[in-house]
Amino acid sequence: MTKLKNVISSLILGVSVMPLFAQTLQPGSNKAILQTQQGSIVALPGFLTEKIKQIDYQKIILPGPQFIISDDPEYIRLPEAIALKEAVVPGAVRLYVYNVNGIKEPVKMDRKIVAMLKNTGKKPMHVRMLKYSSQKPSLNYFQIGKQGLADYFASNGSEEIRTVAPGKYISIDERLDKNVVKYDELVHGFYEFVIDQPGEVSVVQADPKMSSVAAAEKIKHIVPFGHANAGRGIFGVSNYKVVNPQSIDTKDGVVQLMLADGVKDPWVEGKESHSGKVSKLAGNYGVMYEVELKWKSTDGKGLALVTWNSRSSDNQWCGGMAASMVVSEGKFPAGIIQLPKDELITKKAPEAILIQVFKPSGNGEEQTLKLTYSPPGASCLPTPLIFIPVDLK
Repeated sequence: MTKLKNVISSLILGVSVMPLFAQTLQPGSNKAILQTQQGSIVALPGFLTEKIKQIDYQKIILPGPQFIISDDPEYIRLPEAIALKEAVVPGAVRLYVYNVNGIKEPVKMDRKIVAMLKNTGKKPMHVRMLKYSSQKPSLNYFQIGKQGLADYFASNGSEEIRTVAPGKYISIDERLDKNVVKYDELVHGFYEFVIDQPGEVSVVQADPKMSSVAAAEKIKHIVPFGHANAGRGIFGVSNYKVVNPQSIDTKDGVVQLMLADGVKDPWVEGKESHSGKVSKLAGNYGVMYEVELKWKSTDGKGLALVTWNSRSSDNQWCGGMAASMVVSEGKFPAGIIQLPKDELITKKAPEAILIQVFKPSGNGEEQTLKLTYSPPGASCLPTPLIFIPVDLK
């Protein structure tokens, strides 16, 4: 998400005016796709472009948790400061922490960045973790982004119930309490939990020697809201279902699904409570897309799914892309796949990452392929999902 505002501006200026056209593979690319392992990079020379015909889709808001993101500021420049503070009501909460120790004046110094939950109700609060993903602070933002998503998808939560007395704080992620965050290191946490009392979620930067509860109680300064990076605040939309009214047919050629582009798929809106301003979640990071696409093969071909770094030439921050997804069964088993799985990132065309190859039914009947997608942290958007008819023989 670093320097995301620069990426988004170029994205909106670029995508909304591009004509779309049919695209075909060059000789040898069909064979290259079939010889590539799931999650690995395949070279598709002369093929990758944002101008590929887009799938017409419908986006349905699904019931989901209150969603909070902390990425404004991304770099916390004050030694002791609150980067986010939002009130939550009883029920499910999703929290995405994406903050960096940005202290370099008067000197670079070690910090801790912690996520805290306060019981603002009158009765004891009970907390249970539904999804948990916590990464060790690192300068390797791409690895953190894709591993964080993969861990979130794989998490089954915990049966442990924690109790918080009225007016008291607990750490949402006790691992963060123990981490020492050096200058420029990213703290990345992705959580979903349920509470039964009203509460307050905060993200605090403090001296590593200070207890997290003491920091939450002592530190009062909230960094002003700047409408920068992905953003911060609380959002009522956290989950979408994506369906296509018209089935993909392999005989019609290559098509792409473009999510989180800020144009066809606008950013979700919420509120930043400290300023009282409307907040846009630029990039829809942390939003979950349950994709169910109908497809058929009236010409006997299979359907390969690839993605690529379509923003590699935008600026210095877009030189790589790394993601994670959940994909239904095809040539490869269903499950979570890191993209790419055997390298840190994909860089630029002609590199694509093979996600799955879906097999046609014996009689050409309609099938449904399924994906769980969330925009990958640290990568520039959009990350197009391209469906390519391939000859499996």
